Amino acid sequence: MEHMTQLRRLGLFDSKVPRYTSYPPATKFSNDVSARDFVDWIGAIPPGSKISAYVHVPFCRRLCWFCACRTQGVRSDEPVIAYLESVKSEIALLRDVLPEGVELARLHYGGGTPTLMSPAMLTDLTDALTDVLPLADGAEFSVEIDPNEIDAARLDALAAAGMNRASIGVQDFNNDIQQIIGRIQSYDVTRDAVEMLRARGITSLNADILFGLPDQSQARISETVQMLLSLVPDRVALYGYAHVPWMAKRQAMIPTDTLPSPEERLSLFDTARRLFMWDGYAEIGIDHFARPGDGLEVAARQGRLRRNFQGYTDDTCDVLLGLGASSISRFPQGFAQNDAGTAAYQKAVRAGEMATGRGHAFKGDDILRARMIEMLMCDFRIDSAEIKNNFGLSSAELDSIYAGAVKAFPGVVRQDATGFSILPEARPLTRMIARAFDAYEMRADGHSSAI
Repeated sequence: MEHMTQLRRLGLFDSKVPRYTSYPPATKFSNDVSARDFVDWIGAIPPGSKISAYVHVPFCRRLCWFCACRTQGVRSDEPVIAYLESVKSEIALLRDVLPEGVELARLHYGGGTPTLMSPAMLTDLTDALTDVLPLADGAEFSVEIDPNEIDAARLDALAAAGMNRASIGVQDFNNDIQQIIGRIQSYDVTRDAVEMLRARGITSLNADILFGLPDQSQARISETVQMLLSLVPDRVALYGYAHVPWMAKRQAMIPTDTLPSPEERLSLFDTARRLFMWDGYAEIGIDHFARPGDGLEVAARQGRLRRNFQGYTDDTCDVLLGLGASSISRFPQGFAQNDAGTAAYQKAVRAGEMATGRGHAFKGDDILRARMIEMLMCDFRIDSAEIKNNFGLSSAELDSIYAGAVKAFPGVVRQDATGFSILPEARPLTRMIARAFDAYEMRADGHSSAI
């Protein structure tokens, strides 16, 4: 009870803060970054580099009410086919500006529902992309799999294309909750998808579940976690459901009086967290879990964990290339995001232009603060020696940056000669503490609950 009182006093149950999958957060992007900047940043990639790429497929056969992603429902393949032609046009534009010898160390298809594409579409897209950006030796190729929208033929096509990691969204296995959130997906359908994946040699499996869903209880989330554990995923992301109906209109379908309170959300998270750890999973950052020996677990143990738009990763590439509508690219120079609307995106690339709509060019101390926030989000501590060595700060300058967080969070953070750290019992406050290192003004209504 004393612990909950302290968390309440520090504002955990009332605050809304960024998820810090980037710094600055995407809410701070502007139209100051143009297609010309994007092309210049592409051209600055050193020849022979290994980079990452993300392809956004913004279509679903059905729209889940809980989802806040940029997606649209389709009843036929025609819009998907037209969109893929535009993505191929974007890839062709890249061919003209990419330096020699650049290869993909990571490739991810996300959405939306990438697996609504037919086998021929999946093969065509991957062939077009890897013709311009070949997969490097040992590359990781992951795809978001909807168990309701997958079959043997599509899995065969993906396996033949080189997919070696799959990510499955579960959310919750309870039927009543599934009815409320508009996502009907049985355990049997999910298990069958996992078995089909493993039968094709795709043994690396990620799974996502949510806490804070309507009518979710500790008993229900316990049952979902135990059912998920029976599938033995290598990694699990335990995300908090973000109820933002002013941003995602479809969430208005979910009655607000069915949602758990912030205190109940924390209890739901703790219940699931304990179950994963009791089953031998390592806790990774604020909301991920991984089996010992998984790449994410190894990276966390060795201090190589990173954070990007997909959450935690062991990807250390300097460049992430985003393809498709609303996709975000990351470069050493800044972020560039494609037009969010599929119509605007397709119009641009069909006209032979890059579809950059907005972004952020790093300036001032952005890179310094980005690294400090990433350290907190990944390791719950900032290593002063690394910051001093990489950014040339003095001890006094670093102490002045730490001072605000030390004052704002008394008794739950520690500053000493080695750096700044968050005490284990205060880890639920991590995003709030990271906010203390954010130099940008923030509107709370643009972000999700701190827990």
